[in-house]
Amino acid sequence: MKIVVCVKRVPDTETRIRIDAQGLGIDPAGVKHVVSPYDEFALEAALRLKDETACEVSVMTIGGEECVETLRTCLAMGADRAVLLRGAFGQDGLAIAKALAEALTADSPDLLLFGLKAADDDQQQVGPMVGTLMGHPCATAVASFGVEGERVICEREVEGGVQTVTLPLPSVLTITKGAHQPRYPSLKGIMAAKKKPMEIREALAGPQRISVRKLELPPERDAGRIVGEGVGAVPELVRLLAQEARVL
Repeated sequence: MKIVVCVKRVPDTETRIRIDAQGLGIDPAGVKHVVSPYDEFALEAALRLKDETACEVSVMTIGGEECVETLRTCLAMGADRAVLLRGAFGQDGLAIAKALAEALTADSPDLLLFGLKAADDDQQQVGPMVGTLMGHPCATAVASFGVEGERVICEREVEGGVQTVTLPLPSVLTITKGAHQPRYPSLKGIMAAKKKPMEIREALAGPQRISVRKLELPPERDAGRIVGEGVGAVPELVRLLAQEARVL
């Protein structure tokens, strides 16, 4: 069985973000980039399946040469091969999905895994779009899954409980955290990653219909106010909520 995990290079979630002088993007100075955390959950899910069965796990991403480092990290974690689709893509999820679908159709994987969402744009679009473009069934927010013969059985996190969904292979899943705590690359894995195949292709460059017009940080919040301590502060707190905040 062939599994492909699509990953994205994003700024570290602990990085302090600064907007560039043009107001159209992030100032890259001093910014560390990582594999998007939900994509790490998807990769861990694939690697656990690989530990149990004889399957091949590939990773694929879209971007520039800087994404090679991201793919090497995935190879060090245990993926077998990597593919970089070289191209410049912005916020247009459909354009990205079309480029991925075109490349993935040629590879004919049995199972396609995506993170539930990217840590930078939070759009939650690309995985379902790829499934639609390729004509494959798709399950989103999958917390756990197992493969039985020619089908995959998924448990989805839904409001108030867990939903079980069965899909035929090939299919597309978007993975949420669940029990998929990502493993750390071992020294052996880091050394082995240097010898694993890394393929670079040109991405299908379709029309970009979405562009960023302005990027700005949220406004600063007003400082908090301490009105007293214990039950004695309740009357003043109620007065402020009613007369100043006007929420009562």
